[in-house]
Amino acid sequence: MTKTYRLEQSQFIRKRREEIFLFFADASNLQRITPPFLHFHILSAPTNPIEAGTLIDYRLKLYGVPVYWRTRIETFEPPYSFMDIQLSGPYRLWHHRHEFIEVPGGTEMRDIVDYQLPFGPLGYIARSLFVRRSLKQIFDYRKAVIAEIFGE
Repeated sequence: MTKTYRLEQSQFIRKRREEIFLFFADASNLQRITPPFLHFHILSAPTNPIEAGTLIDYRLKLYGVPVYWRTRIETFEPPYSFMDIQLSGPYRLWHHRHEFIEVPGGTEMRDIVDYQLPFGPLGYIARSLFVRRSLKQIFDYRKAVIAEIFGE
């Protein structure tokens, strides 16, 4: 049985939920919030804004190895949430839920990622050695860039 891991992150932004949601509903902003070391490039031209069923193809490099990734917007509920799932890419499973909660003074943005790694026990070792740390680094970078974009 393959283990499912969860990554959760929350960030307060002093902007209206609708403004934050619109930023994330524009797939072209993915490149802005992805660390340069991943050499991330969108290959397809998704709808803007995204919607349920939107497919996004992109290329990146993980530890110098080119990776092609395809995701589909599984659910899209403006301005509350959306979920993207990996159709093909480096993970056995990748479900990323984006939530936008109106709170006093702004918006709480939550990321909830459920993922599985391929290769059975080798995937477990890879997670322990570098995958968990890399994901934290990617989401920490994203958090810092979002704070900068929205003037936090």
